Amino acid sequence: MMDMMNYDHGGWWMGGMWFFPLLFWILVIAGTVFIARWLRERGQAQQESSLDILKKRYASGEIDRDTFEQMKKDIQGDKP
Repeated sequence: MMDMMNYDHGGWWMGGMWFFPLLFWILVIAGTVFIARWLRERGQAQQESSLDILKKRYASGEIDRDTFEQMKKDIQGDKP
């Protein structure tokens, strides 16, 4: 009788309880990947080139066309 009780308990353990630790580690790994991607995308979104900033200043009317062209030329250097 005792063997039957241990078998039933062992069968229940092997039949279903392995799922919870597996689910835990899947959620930990998925959460880590999600946070890493979020941080990377957040860092990339905040990096704005100097030319983009200059274009925004020109579009808002903060600088005139001549100033824009001169500053653009300075930023780009020898690039056409």
